Amino acid sequence: MPMAVEQFSAWGHPEVAATHRTTFEITAEEHLSPSGTCIIAVRSEKGAADLSDRFRELLQSPGCHLITELKCGEIEVTITSFGSPELLLDHQTDLVWRRSSFTCGRTIGLYSDYTAGTLPRALIDLLRQCKRLDVTLTAELDPDYAKKTGDYGLAGLHLLDE
Repeated sequence: MPMAVEQFSAWGHPEVAATHRTTFEITAEEHLSPSGTCIIAVRSEKGAADLSDRFRELLQSPGCHLITELKCGEIEVTITSFGSPELLLDHQTDLVWRRSSFTCGRTIGLYSDYTAGTLPRALIDLLRQCKRLDVTLTAELDPDYAKKTGDYGLAGLHLLDE
């Protein structure tokens, strides 16, 4: 099964609220305001634009699953979401996981099974203490996707009338 892995670190912040109901975000920005309720970590080593070409190619493929592993101290959380050909992956500082299908340059995962508000509070407590967050992203293509959906990657292909 084709796959690619990215690893990086980010840091917690005393202002982490982590109450957002539909997204969570990791940013390379250094500061966090109280209105950033989706942000769980700052000073990330990567934004969406920093992901490798191979990783981006897989994540933008139909049938791509994104497995995100967050580790802070002894707390580990695994998040499942999906990639999409609609992902732009061009934001310089941010990575956003969404419960919805909305995409923009910051979006990395769609239909995420976690949001900031549903992440374990033990993880959030450690992040509020400015602890390091280790992030592992694994993009995997489902080899049976085309058979299951009938989508053979031809979406958007325009054929000339004969």
